[in-house]
Amino acid sequence: MDKDRESAHHSIDRVLDEEECRRLWISAYPVRSVFDLWETRAIFAGHYRRKPLFLVHRSPEGSLDGLLPLGWIEGRGCFAFFPGETWKGRTWMESNRIIAGSSGIMAALVRAVPGPADIRYLEKPGFPSPVPLEQDETGYLFHPPGVHDTLCPGMDGASVSHASSMADSPSLGEYLGRFPGKSRKKLLSEIRSLEKQGVSFRYNDIGDMDHLFRMNMENFGEQSYFHDPRFKAALWDLALMLEKKEMLRMVTVVINHEVAAVDMGAVVNGHCTLLAGGTSRSFPGIAKLINLHHIEWSCISGISLDFLCGDFGWKERFRLTPRPLYQIILQGMTTKGRLPNPPLQLRVIPQQLRAIPQQSLLRYNYPNLNESIFTIKIDGLGHYDDKTE
Repeated sequence: MDKDRESAHHSIDRVLDEEECRRLWISAYPVRSVFDLWETRAIFAGHYRRKPLFLVHRSPEGSLDGLLPLGWIEGRGCFAFFPGETWKGRTWMESNRIIAGSSGIMAALVRAVPGPADIRYLEKPGFPSPVPLEQDETGYLFHPPGVHDTLCPGMDGASVSHASSMADSPSLGEYLGRFPGKSRKKLLSEIRSLEKQGVSFRYNDIGDMDHLFRMNMENFGEQSYFHDPRFKAALWDLALMLEKKEMLRMVTVVINHEVAAVDMGAVVNGHCTLLAGGTSRSFPGIAKLINLHHIEWSCISGISLDFLCGDFGWKERFRLTPRPLYQIILQGMTTKGRLPNPPLQLRVIPQQLRAIPQQSLLRYNYPNLNESIFTIKIDGLGHYDDKTE
């Protein structure tokens, strides 16, 4: 751990040890959604081979009162919110939060970032931001009428009614009442047309992940997240973890014995985040059916929905609640001082190290920090460690 004194009143600790980072995350982040689970972050960090760099702000008494978790994206040459999982160079996880009790603490954490950074999908702090916040993408939420982020008990995946009885649910009827008459009539007509072909639902069958991947890639090709094998493997492991914790919410629509749509989500503390999905091209309008099915279930269970960012037009048409997210972009050095080189930057493989005489020293430059030189000590067995000079 390397301490960088920002002032006489506080200090910044730079933590690279993964186990200590795990403890810091668990102690600092209340679990409000699937993205707050350490296991979620660790799964993607493992598949993307991202190493953590956690910036920890401490009070004069030494207690933790600020945390900015970062991961180094080697391909882009910048830091991102941990773990730094990327698709086409952009991170994916949302609802990221810089833990800070004041604007001064947040400013100190951001100043301590040791190089270029692209920190995305941030929630706005509860105080005026001391650093420029760029407008990022917009997320979309659904709160059942009369429910505003309250914690709701249980989720059993029970089937819900079809279009023929949707208006009979008071809260769903209130929701549908937000639509202009013609739009509402057209929507329910499309769903009834699909139901005439024979619609059924099944829940939490993890084997349907294969259908989800297949249909998503058929629709989006190279633009699919799952075109990247790292993302696909990470989502598989995430589904397995959620199933084990009884947090998995998978909905599969079957029409005339054919899988027509699959959505995967996570239910955590009365909040369901819809993470990924796939639909069959054979059933036009199937996306509307499964999305309205989610909303109906939300109205019955009282569990809020997060449809995440990415707007193909339907989210606004479905009268979802927009939630702006923010971005911090840092160019070049942001602090003076030196930082231990992130492990991903060590490009000397152990076989090469063993050929170096005992107690030799290697000197190398951090690729994004000017005038930062680090030393690797190697013993005769090829063991090594690095430290700042």
